[in-house]
Amino acid sequence: MIKQNLTRTVYFIIFLAINFGGLALGSWLMDNGPNTAWYQNLNKAPWTPPGWVFGVAWTFIMLCFSWYLAELFKDRNSRFLWSIYSLQVILNVGWNWIFFNQHMVTVGLAVISLLLIVIFYFFITFRSDRLKYAKYLLLPYLLWLCIATSLNAYIVLNN
Repeated sequence: MIKQNLTRTVYFIIFLAINFGGLALGSWLMDNGPNTAWYQNLNKAPWTPPGWVFGVAWTFIMLCFSWYLAELFKDRNSRFLWSIYSLQVILNVGWNWIFFNQHMVTVGLAVISLLLIVIFYFFITFRSDRLKYAKYLLLPYLLWLCIATSLNAYIVLNN
């Protein structure tokens, strides 16, 4: 039991570092994106939240996601799982660069849609008896991705 808790804690710390590192890298790759004239002049969705909401949301999401991943990897550490997780990191970080830095909003929509599919895959695929409740830690991420995807889609369709 102590070894399992230690393993879970080590995984949690590893995923916190990777996930928050990814957020930091993504923020850097945005190149001040939300504050640029390009973004400010976009026709954004009426439901676009104020800027501070994004930081609060992503902090909560990454805490929940790291906890979920610690539970998942404690039980099912495999190359395939690391590959799916790595894809998630690349899509999450890459969207910032594609959307804000390169202004490729349609490609950004494709990337964020793929990210939504990857997180949904985590939600529906890994649901053993022990993980059947842990998967609900993914709900904030899924909800936020649905909102973010709708914001990106609105920009694609209305600019």
